[in-house]
Amino acid sequence: MRALRDNKTEAVARLIKREINRNVKDLLVVGCGTGVEAAILAECLGADVTGIDIADNFHPQAADKANLQIGDATALVFEDASFDFVYSYHSLEHMNDPALALQEIKRVLTSDGSYWIGTPNRHRLLGYLGSKDATIGEKIKWNLIDLKARLQGKFRNEFGAHAGFSENELCSMLQGVFSETKCVTNIYFHEIYGRYSKILAFLETARLSKIAYPSVYFMGKK
Repeated sequence: MRALRDNKTEAVARLIKREINRNVKDLLVVGCGTGVEAAILAECLGADVTGIDIADNFHPQAADKANLQIGDATALVFEDASFDFVYSYHSLEHMNDPALALQEIKRVLTSDGSYWIGTPNRHRLLGYLGSKDATIGEKIKWNLIDLKARLQGKFRNEFGAHAGFSENELCSMLQGVFSETKCVTNIYFHEIYGRYSKILAFLETARLSKIAYPSVYFMGKK
């Protein structure tokens, strides 16, 4: 069962509980990867969780705790208002049409449904530092690839870079679709790295967090 532990997903589950102040019943994970996140959310939130991904690379233990299936985020097979929460963690940047995916997320949410959406921060100075399954060499290599793309003016998702979106870019996309959008990036990093709260507070006060934080996160309502 050790494979079904992840401190970041567990932290997000705690934040979801605090922020929406109600029980989640039916949750959809868009871009679930191995399904471990979906399984952890099912356990932590006590919800019925469905996860979709474009490839069948599902962890057997995760499949025991969540309904994992192949699916296209831009053409969800679920009926309107099927879920009261949708979770998407670092998947939107991989989609050819993220705007259409957001419309589909809105469609399958109930009228009072909520969402959590996060992507890499396109304005980050460094990335991948929190990747627990990557070696130091891999992290250096990936950052050098990102730097090359920046220098070439091609550090954008559409050019094949693992760029993500800046806080303003993602916020604008979400506000164009959903009725409520709230940036929870600072809350997330304090939850994950609480022991460094003074450093995080300094970065935020000095307005350096927009380039220091490697990812951006939002919550909101349909």
